[in-house]
Order: sequence, then structure tokens, then C-alpha cells
Amino acid sequence: MGKLTGKQIADAGLDGWAYLIGGLQTRISTPDFATGVALLNAIAEAAEREDHHPDLDLRYTHLDARLSSHDANGVTERDVRLARTISALAADAGLRTESASVSRLELALDAPAFETIRPFWRAVLAFADSPVPELEDELNDPHGALPTMWFQRSGSEEPRQRWHPDVWVEPAQVRPRIVAALAAGGTLVSDEHAPSFWILADADGNKVCLCTWQERDRPEQ
Repeated sequence: MGKLTGKQIADAGLDGWAYLIGGLQTRISTPDFATGVALLNAIAEAAEREDHHPDLDLRYTHLDARLSSHDANGVTERDVRLARTISALAADAGLRTESASVSRLELALDAPAFETIRPFWRAVLAFADSPVPELEDELNDPHGALPTMWFQRSGSEEPRQRWHPDVWVEPAQVRPRIVAALAAGGTLVSDEHAPSFWILADADGNKVCLCTWQERDRPEQ
């Protein structure tokens, strides 16, 4: 089953779902823990029937779900089908899927020659190589609990910011995030690469990228 593009996923019209770094994500707010457990069990039963299993994260106030097809290293039609099933199960319980509060974090380390330091970070974090051969600059938590780490080749001039976070959001959430960041004392450093990513900085000059799936040539995780 082939991997879908960001445009194909957007055209599927999945209300309440965001496409973030090779997966579909949603958040379902629950009035109490028992409701969350009941919904999780309903999703688990549906996933077993479809033989396709989401990553589920149950908290006291909400249930998060993430869907991807590991054999395709991305989102396929089976993920879209299961997303619709999960949305229907939430609706049956009087709940709804939403993606405005959903984001995904990556940590980027800028280095002139990252090949020399990559083994250290792989060892100290107990990470693994990316499952995508083309992404030799990435390291992943094999248990999916910690953010992906990737290396960005940079110059050696000092001073320079060595670490920066990449915050992935759905396209509709970029503008609200930028407005909130500017109101909080930040600055927009560059929108040259928009809508792929925007660079912002805090009052001390520390940079962060707001990223979306749009107009991306880099292979996806």
C-alpha cells in the first residue's frame, strides 16, 4: 500500500486530525478517566478487527492517537480508514477529535561535521538510526517516547546556536502560534521558507522553527 502525500491526506478531509511528521494525530478530550478507558478499549477492538494498530496515549483529561504505516514509513489509506473509525467511535461516545492543540517536537543539533558526533548522541540517548535510509541525519527513540533528534550541517563561526527545536503543527495553526509568540515578546526571523517552516526567536535570540508538511522535499519519517 503506497504512502500518501500531504496533499492527498488534506484532500481526505479528516476533521480533527493533523498530519505531523509521517503520521496522523488527534486529541480527544474526555470528561473523566473512565470515559477515556472505555474509548481506548473501543478503539483497540476496532484496530484488532482491521489488523492495524494506533499508538494511544491515555491521560486523565484526554486520549491521544497517532496513526502511521511502518511498512510504508508514512500514512496510507489504511491509516485514513482507521482515523475515520476512531472519529466515529468518539462521536458515538459524545466526544470529538481535535487537532488545534496537537503538535510534535523534534530537536535539531547544528554541527559543522555531525558525522563525528552522531555516534555519541546515538549511544547516550540509546536511540536508533532512522528507519528511512535517506534520513541518515536522524536518530529515533525505538520506543517512540522521546522526540526525534536530527543534525543540521552548519558553519563553525561563533557565537552560534547549537540546538534548536522544530515544532510541527497543522498548517491552520501556524498563524495563531506566530501571533501568540510575537505577543509574548518574540520576533519573526524569517518566513523565506514558508509554508514549509518559519523561523522565530525569543527576546534573547534563541531560535525555533514552526514546521508543516507543506512544500517539503525532504523525505519523511
